[in-house]
Amino acid sequence: MNTNTPIRRRPSAWRTATIAGMASYIDSAAIVTFGTVIVIYQAVLGLTPLEVGVASGALTLSVAAGALVGGRLGDRFGRRPVFTVTMILIIIGIAILFLAPSFPVIITGAIFLGVGSGADLPVSLSTISEAASDANRGKFLGFSNMLWAVGVLVSTVIAIFVGDLGRTGGQILFAHIGIVALVVLLARLTVPESETWLEARRERARGIHTIRADRSGALRLVRTPYAKPFLGLIAFYALANLAANTVGQFGAYLLVNTGGVSVSTAGVLTLVIAPLNFLSYFWFMRIADGRHRFRYFTAGALLWVVGLAVPAVFGLSLVTYLIAAAFAALGMGFAFETIMKVWSQESFPTLLRTTAQGTIISTARIVAALMATVTPALAAAGPNALYSVLAVLVAIGMVIAWLTFRTRDGHNEFDVEAADNPTAATHVV
Repeated sequence: MNTNTPIRRRPSAWRTATIAGMASYIDSAAIVTFGTVIVIYQAVLGLTPLEVGVASGALTLSVAAGALVGGRLGDRFGRRPVFTVTMILIIIGIAILFLAPSFPVIITGAIFLGVGSGADLPVSLSTISEAASDANRGKFLGFSNMLWAVGVLVSTVIAIFVGDLGRTGGQILFAHIGIVALVVLLARLTVPESETWLEARRERARGIHTIRADRSGALRLVRTPYAKPFLGLIAFYALANLAANTVGQFGAYLLVNTGGVSVSTAGVLTLVIAPLNFLSYFWFMRIADGRHRFRYFTAGALLWVVGLAVPAVFGLSLVTYLIAAAFAALGMGFAFETIMKVWSQESFPTLLRTTAQGTIISTARIVAALMATVTPALAAAGPNALYSVLAVLVAIGMVIAWLTFRTRDGHNEFDVEAADNPTAATHVV
């Protein structure tokens, strides 16, 4: 009789990165789709402009709340249970929005969708980073941004074909997210808990004093040695995200109202710039784990700031918008969310990793929601004023990140924990 217990083979890092990284796909698809469908529902359900704004704000703030809560729960109870529950919340939210007969129901669906997608982001990213090795962690985290861009592209293309179908079109757009979320939920049931997190919890339960077992209290994030990267990442990502969110949310509005461009042309421009987004994300994946990563960050930061300065100086037109968008697409690939994900994963210990990233994401979403309330007033003063403000804010964020990580870019908390616990099993990818 064979008494040997069969060893369950852990999924490959690529498979884990794809399944967990679909959180980014769903996040971007939810934002794009909700923005499109709420306009459709405005006509179908007779929503007022105030209700449209409240619904959009509810989604944004729910994402922020979800990221904050989900990040902390992911460190306390594990990555796997949280990213399973979050996908269920997303499916529930989509079902509510699919059937929504009135404004209160839309708000309810937006809250479920926002909390689920927000809470999913930090735990999915830690799942990716902890399944990887030092040789490919940045590449896999960069791949999640590639999936984010795919979510935007697919949702935009679907909207082009069904946007004029009224409520049916809106339901098709929501159904797309629901189907993807269901498939992802089933796939995630095959992904085991992070071995890194399990080891940290075992050591903590046994009273073994290691860095990853002992450093779990949230207040440690505002103490040495984590305060500098934590506060630096919050400031960098929140300020940079203001420009990304504002241009993404109000870019078409500005083009139509001040740039003399038609609505259809404004929509096509999104697809025209998309290849540059994919190129920069792919390029980042190639260099993310190399020694020149910080140089690429510096170059990307300069590109993005210069791009925003073009409409600020020369006004908004089709040409200046394309220049700004092209520079931003290339610059953001190296100096925005991609590098933020890598730094936030490598700067904090295992039992604080999702807490830190959830707080960073949550803060950025809240700041973006506040910025959205004053953006129309800035736009009314002219696109030069708006782009000037955005250029300055991004420049400040980039300087903060540069000063924070110019000597820390090579720091890797995974290596610190491994050195602190040399007898732990190593994970080879």
